[in-house]
Amino acid sequence: MSTSRLRRRGWRTRDYEGTMGRLGHEKRVTNSPAVLEGWRMLDHIAVQVNDIAASAAFYDAVLAPLGGERKKQFGANISYGVEGHPLWLVPATDPAPTRELHIAFAAADRAGVDAFYEAALATGAEVLHAPRLWPDYHESYYGVFVRDPDGNNVEAVCHRPE
Repeated sequence: MSTSRLRRRGWRTRDYEGTMGRLGHEKRVTNSPAVLEGWRMLDHIAVQVNDIAASAAFYDAVLAPLGGERKKQFGANISYGVEGHPLWLVPATDPAPTRELHIAFAAADRAGVDAFYEAALATGAEVLHAPRLWPDYHESYYGVFVRDPDGNNVEAVCHRPE
């Protein structure tokens, strides 16, 4: 769909280098095709954690290289973000085991992914996959995967070619 057509329908567009589309159906986009800013449908997510202090120390460390920081504390709940409060850590209220959650944080460049990795290592996080290209996702997908203190799969990813 053209940029002008998207704007007539009320969508904002922005310039972006990378890919767009569903996994396996990506289209290469380079230097200013229309990419929807309105695709972001999540306002925030709350992750239940067993040890709020340990989880906060982990997220303080790994989000800093990506520009993320603690934004607010509301009781025992802690929010993180670059803007707004998209990630909340909340104390678990049920002792039952939970399913693994996968969270992917955007990095502006590959150096940010690498810095996220170094910060995760410094916290003692388990490394699932060291930083590398993931061409199965798309040719410029550069990511790292680690476990947070509750066993969640936490990723930092950059979609830009170097």
